[in-house]
Formats: sequence, C-alpha cells, structure tokens
Amino acid sequence: MKSKTLSAEERGQLEKAIGHEFADKQWLDRALTHASTGSAKSANYERLEFLGDRVLGLCVAELLFKTFRTAAEGELSVRLNQLVSADSCAIVADELELHRFIRTGADVKKLTGKRMMNVRADVVESLIAALYLDGGLEAARGFIIRYWEGRATRADGARRDAKTELQEWAHAKFGLTPAYRVDERSGPDHDPRFTVTVEVTGVAPETGEDRSKRAAEQVAATKMLEREGVWQKPSAEQ
Repeated sequence: MKSKTLSAEERGQLEKAIGHEFADKQWLDRALTHASTGSAKSANYERLEFLGDRVLGLCVAELLFKTFRTAAEGELSVRLNQLVSADSCAIVADELELHRFIRTGADVKKLTGKRMMNVRADVVESLIAALYLDGGLEAARGFIIRYWEGRATRADGARRDAKTELQEWAHAKFGLTPAYRVDERSGPDHDPRFTVTVEVTGVAPETGEDRSKRAAEQVAATKMLEREGVWQKPSAEQ
C-alpha cells in the first residue's frame, strides 16, 4: 500500500481491470484514498463506501432474482448476504490487486489479517460508488456482473454450512438459537449411527441421522432449512 498518487500507467492498468475509463478521475482517486492519509472527508473513500454498499446490494439482488427464478426469499437472502460480505468483497479486491493502488498513511501500512481484509473490502465498495457516480448504474452493474456473476451462479452458493445458515436464519426470524439433542446412538464402535433432533421454538423440529454427531446435526439443519423454504433441494435449485 502507498500514499503517492496513481501514475498514468497505474491508472490505465486499474481502469482496464475495472472495465471502465473514468471521465472524472477524482472519483477513482477518492475511492482509493484511506482516511489515514489525513485527507479531508470529502477526499477519502468513507462516504463512497456507504453508497457503494447499497449499489452492490441492489445489483446482486437483481442478479439473484433473475438467476434463481424459483428460489424462495429465504434462500435469496442467504445468497445475498454471502455475496456482499466483507470476505467476498476482499476476494474481488485481491483479484484486482487493489493493494497496489490504495493510498494510505503510515499508521495503516502494516495492517494484516481481518483488519486488512476490511480495508480491501471497503475500497471495493467505494470503487463501485465511484463507477456509479462517474458512469451511472450501468457502469456499476457491468463491473458487478463481471466479478460477481460466477460467484452468484455457483450451485453451492447458499450451502456453505447448514448449521451456520440455520443459526443466522433463526436469529433473524425469531431471535433464537437452534438447540440440538442426541436422541440415539446405535451400531458398533467402528460404525456408529447418531440420530439428532434440532429445535427452534416456533417451527416443527427436524431429525437427522449420520455416522457422527456433527454430521447428523448438519443433516437435521439442512432438512429444516429446506422445509422452511430457506434453501431449495439441489434438484430444484435453478
């Protein structure tokens, strides 16, 4: 990361990767400027980040709505949350090699780990806002389609971890945490079978069976997500 301004060569490289040549170069400069440079608020990316987050959410929601025509609202929400997360935005930043272009002050030059990931994610959102302000919604949408469409259409896009997704859904809908209990352990030690029930107050419980407690919990969580319309069964996903 650096504090000097972009050279003409660097600007050209970045605009090529973005797929847009800026008419007003100040938007690109501002999108890449961290508050640690000491610049005025009107010259760093903080306000752009706010706008870019909303533009990204709109365009990804539209992409999902058109792609998964039979998906329920719950599944679309799970997919949306994953695609607009800091993790996803940071991955796009890495694909663009934005760390080569971000302008920062000395105090954040050595940021690593999650804090550094958040900076990269913030700059991607700011870049989207800059595209929107310079070229309109079509420019922003074109960039988002270019870098998010493949992620959005993955068959496993809503299937990272059933227990995690069920917990997020239960918290959002009921303000509750799912409860799991082992109903039965059967079979020999070398080939055990676990039967587990998951309960969320307000909906009917579900039961899963597998060779480990963890796997049985995942089966139960998956069945509840599918029954409640948060996930669709794979055979009917698209």
